Amino acid sequence: MLLIKCCFTGEMIVTTIATDEIGELLKRSKTIAVVGLSDSPLRPSYGVSAYLQSHGYRIIPVNPAIKGALGEKAVASLAEAPEKIDIVDVFRRSELAGAVVDEALTLRPLPRLIWLQQGVADPAAEARAAAAGIPFVMDRCLAVDHRHLEV
Repeated sequence: MLLIKCCFTGEMIVTTIATDEIGELLKRSKTIAVVGLSDSPLRPSYGVSAYLQSHGYRIIPVNPAIKGALGEKAVASLAEAPEKIDIVDVFRRSELAGAVVDEALTLRPLPRLIWLQQGVADPAAEARAAAAGIPFVMDRCLAVDHRHLEV
């Protein structure tokens, strides 16, 4: 176990060092759909997405309530994404995350990884993703893991 400080929220997170598999998935991935991305620089979703964008990832904002964020046009749903999605990063409440995961499981090709951000957990959705063969991470910050993996 490792205690680290989230670089965006300032909260202390207890986590384990991410597996080599996650590091490899992050290295091979190019496009991240961020579900629930806010256009406010004050929100954690914006900070995490800006960090990932600054490290070479293409960010697709998925939020029907905004026009865009970080210079990218927003889409209302994963199905409207203009290109293949490698990672689905979810910034939605836990009770809403399962529906996002179910939508991700309808994409073709399937995403390489589904990630539920810190504070978001849905074990039933994790089981559905596992049944589809998609690696799944929940209740962890993608930017924190990326930084610690030095991808």
